[in-house]
Amino acid sequence: MIDASTLDLQEKVVTINRVAKVVKGGRTFRFSALVVVGDGAGHIGVGNGKAAEVPDAIKKAIEDAKKNIVEVPIVNDTIPHEAIGNFGSGKVLLKPAGEGTGLISGGAARAVLELAGYKNIRTKNLGSNNPRNAVYATLEALTNMKTAEMVANLRGKKVEEII
Repeated sequence: MIDASTLDLQEKVVTINRVAKVVKGGRTFRFSALVVVGDGAGHIGVGNGKAAEVPDAIKKAIEDAKKNIVEVPIVNDTIPHEAIGNFGSGKVLLKPAGEGTGLISGGAARAVLELAGYKNIRTKNLGSNNPRNAVYATLEALTNMKTAEMVANLRGKKVEEII
């Protein structure tokens, strides 16, 4: 568990949806918000919030995101290896990129990668480009990544033997 109060977090609202519930007297509208928080140094969190007003929904989503912070590996401002993340029908392909490439990403995956601290990376939405599914698929791909040091520790070998 990572303590959010020790990190210098920035937040970004990815999407806001208006949802309706049909009741006897008509429709009641509420707002659903998806927010990403990150410190730009390998810590990232995603949260959802729902309320009658937009600011309240965003506030709830930020609180939820701070409770769900995970650490992701960064190697030379990019990812250690290629990965595909799945969530629902959303599928996101992440590829490491060389120095100077920049952050080539579309839609919701970009918010996650920016706040995580990646500078050079290429991504492609392969399945649905629904923002919620794209964010969670990106997060799933990042959390499943392993650096050479992690693999060496698991196998009880030196990094040079792995590479």
